[in-house]
Amino acid sequence: MDDAFARSIPEVLDHFGVDPTKGLSDTQVVQHGRLYGINVLPEDKRAPFWKLVLKQFDDLLVKILIAAAVISFLLALFNGETGLMAFLEPSVILLILAANAAVGVITETNAEKALEELRAYQADVATVLRNGCFSILPATELVPGDIVEVSVGCKIPADMRMIEMLSSQVRVDQAILTGESSSVEKELQTTTTTNAVYQDKTNILFSGTVMVAGRARAVVVGVGPNTAMGNIRDSMLHTEDEATPLKKKLDEFGTFLAKVIAGICVLVWIVNIGHFRDPAHGGFLRGAIHYFKIAVALAVAAIPEGLPAVVTTCLALGTKRMARLNAIVRSLPSVETLGCTTVICSDKTGTLTTNMMSVAKICVVESAKGSPTATEYSVSGTTYAPEGTIFDNTGMQLDFPAQSPCLLHVAMCSALCNESTLQYNPDKGKYEKIGESTEVALRVLAEKVGLPGFNSMPSALNMLSKHERASYCNHYWEEQFRKMDLLEFSRDRKMMSVLCSRNQLNVLFSKGAPESIIARCTTILCNDDGSIVPLTADIRAELASRFHSFAGKETLRCLALALKWMPSGQQMLSFDDERDLTFIGLVGMLDPPRAEVRNAMLSCMTAGIRVIVVTGDNKSTAESLCSKIGAFDHFIEFSERSYTASEFEELPPLQQTLALQRMALFTRVEPSHKRMLVEALQNQNEVVAMTGDGVNDAPALKKADIGIAMGSGTAVAKSASDMVLADDNFASIVAAVAEGRAIYNNTKQFIRYMISSNIGEVVCIFVAAVLGIPDTLAPVQLLWVNLVTDGLPATAIGFNKQDSDVMKAKPRKVNEAVVTGWLFFRYLVIGAYVGLATVAGFIWWFVYADSGPKLPYVELMNFDTCPTRETTYPCSIFDDRHPSTVSMTVLVVVEMFNALNNLSENQSLLVVPPWSNMWLVGSIIITMLLHILILYVHPLSVLFSVTPLSWDDWMVVFYLSIPVIIIDEVLKFFSRNPIGLRLRLWFRRSDLLPKREVRDK
Repeated sequence: MDDAFARSIPEVLDHFGVDPTKGLSDTQVVQHGRLYGINVLPEDKRAPFWKLVLKQFDDLLVKILIAAAVISFLLALFNGETGLMAFLEPSVILLILAANAAVGVITETNAEKALEELRAYQADVATVLRNGCFSILPATELVPGDIVEVSVGCKIPADMRMIEMLSSQVRVDQAILTGESSSVEKELQTTTTTNAVYQDKTNILFSGTVMVAGRARAVVVGVGPNTAMGNIRDSMLHTEDEATPLKKKLDEFGTFLAKVIAGICVLVWIVNIGHFRDPAHGGFLRGAIHYFKIAVALAVAAIPEGLPAVVTTCLALGTKRMARLNAIVRSLPSVETLGCTTVICSDKTGTLTTNMMSVAKICVVESAKGSPTATEYSVSGTTYAPEGTIFDNTGMQLDFPAQSPCLLHVAMCSALCNESTLQYNPDKGKYEKIGESTEVALRVLAEKVGLPGFNSMPSALNMLSKHERASYCNHYWEEQFRKMDLLEFSRDRKMMSVLCSRNQLNVLFSKGAPESIIARCTTILCNDDGSIVPLTADIRAELASRFHSFAGKETLRCLALALKWMPSGQQMLSFDDERDLTFIGLVGMLDPPRAEVRNAMLSCMTAGIRVIVVTGDNKSTAESLCSKIGAFDHFIEFSERSYTASEFEELPPLQQTLALQRMALFTRVEPSHKRMLVEALQNQNEVVAMTGDGVNDAPALKKADIGIAMGSGTAVAKSASDMVLADDNFASIVAAVAEGRAIYNNTKQFIRYMISSNIGEVVCIFVAAVLGIPDTLAPVQLLWVNLVTDGLPATAIGFNKQDSDVMKAKPRKVNEAVVTGWLFFRYLVIGAYVGLATVAGFIWWFVYADSGPKLPYVELMNFDTCPTRETTYPCSIFDDRHPSTVSMTVLVVVEMFNALNNLSENQSLLVVPPWSNMWLVGSIIITMLLHILILYVHPLSVLFSVTPLSWDDWMVVFYLSIPVIIIDEVLKFFSRNPIGLRLRLWFRRSDLLPKREVRDK
């Protein structure tokens, strides 16, 4: 029954055919169970494990690598090769792919935990009226039409329409569903609001929420998937995970690279068709297979096998740095996505505010002589910690607040007319509440006022332990006054009262809504001399004016405090006693903004990131907060920046689009609105970060590009998110965005480094094939270079320091290529040099080296005909391991120098020296030591087909390698200068890498 909130109680009962005094009969229970289903959130169908595994291999580059591994394996079998060498290459490739697949499967499995944890919010049992008798049944057996009784502490077992209140008031904490900062009062009246949201349905008890006050009976109107909690589950189930911007660009680059690789492999094979019949191969077929092996080696060289591992490692390093900023990353790719975030949709309560109600203002009547004067005091402190001071209306701090008669009695009333508890939690290192937030705020106020008669009071209190300090002053008043009777808060009176006794003197303390308390007062307590004088019309007008200022302009939640001296010996209170009261003062409280939020907002504006505050609270309260934290500072008029969910839905589509572009505040929202907001922003090509803490936020968190859950939030929200804020602080999001940008910059640097290195390997093999000289590098040597020598420096590049102006640039566009045309040209030049230097080292040993055969270059080009003709040298010279060792060492050393080039994209090594990243220097040293190890340790040198080099060999390697730094310095110079700008613009006209819109319109 979807509209139970809009129907009267008899209509709802008639719809289900139930008698409220007897409940459903057994026959009706069976019928309703068949008709409406059972009260269980259904299990979602999970993808089989084998499908998850196969999904990880659905990538073009991965498929090419698998094909290369299989072909290498088959060719080894075809040639009759045996032993470790034959199968080393395919085995290493498959091991790398298996490791990446394992990471992918684990990530996807964790993502579905949110759906399972939703079930934790379902009640276990319910008190149900059936066949005229109450019984406790499992909540899963409830059906629509059941009459259920709920009381304080109960978890609501299903969506239910209230039919009878068994106490003066019923209050429910539905923060997990709506995000409201305080409990909500429920009533029996029909809701008449059109397009009612959850907050408007004040006669409905929602499944999974908790009863915090009162007792009531209700009829079940929705079970299982047909509840508010079930709707959230459906939203999460129908939300597909979006690929991150970096993943999309890497996929695009992978597709582009795969096409280039395929083209080059086919070209190499075709170019060498004339050599298929060379006698050295032993026939046309074997010649074709030989050059096919070269094409496969080319594919292995071109594909950066270590790239996924290095990307993962760099992101993991970023997560460690972000953890120090209180941002705990659950999904590695989200680290990078933060860097291109354009909109942050931030929850108000607990993220922008402390979610700790605090008294901010106190108003008392200073004197009634002549014209009445009211005095305002402001109170510092924004948490439940009993730390803060009180200032008068001139801004002067009160050293001894308890010496003021009105402030003293405000503290007494706050401590005694109170049912909450304030305590210190040593495990969490913070003060915590038990009870209503407004009452705890009054407890904290009593601590800030202190006690009378002690000149050393403030310093003496500070000497207490935090556990003792939590409620020291409150306990003092509770020991001085014995509570005798209590009149609970009720909706009609809008107040509560307590009767206390001290030294045979009975006093009634009351607190409640200002209009109710002031209407019952006949006298007031003056603050200047502690006298009690009649409450005149002028004083009432002054108090009404202050109340409207507090509640209107400053949007404070206001309470009035009063007292009354009662006859000694009175033990009980009646409602008639709540008249002829003496007014003490007016207190205004709010959920205060976090101190650091304003600066974080300014950082967002500077960085080109728009912040939209999203809350379930009412519009005026939220607008007041936004003004305080600076969310509206850059707007002259913010009427068109602030919308309630209902207002936004009523706008025509075109105006909705315009409103989204201007919006800074979205109020009175429910879960579906948050998800709708995320989708609408994403359709405008925004990269959206959404914060949340309740079950209600889970669908939007999962849909957003970055879902950010609060550390104090629900398990469901955390599981649906990409990142968890340990301190629930908006400022931590901004710090994480800066870290995300730095990580992306470093990721770009090592991707470029690996691309240029792999281009070098491709050029090396391609040039050798075109020139018709022997293979310069064996496949196992290529694997060594790709995995070990590329991997360590590339990972170390991830430690490059964050630029000082990282938050002064606008967010990068999601369709920005990882490597643009000009940069691709730069690294094509570098890669070409790397490849040519490697081939040059190989040719040098044959033609010029003193330790080599000093062959004429023509002989080297005709090596394959050596067995068929007479030569002055043995043909076995072409199997010598020296030349491939020299070329492999040139490739390693030149890539180490190239790693230094990547300390900065455009800055010279003179500006950003190598020692600015000692991790990179260390990785280069380790890489060189590993390379020396395989050269000079016998078993390893055999495994990698290498041999020790002489000093002269090393000098030639150095001379061939060092020019890569000079070439890149020249290219960087062009990038930094006007002529370079013109070059970059020319290359941008036809980017060598593909671009496409990230999202389909």
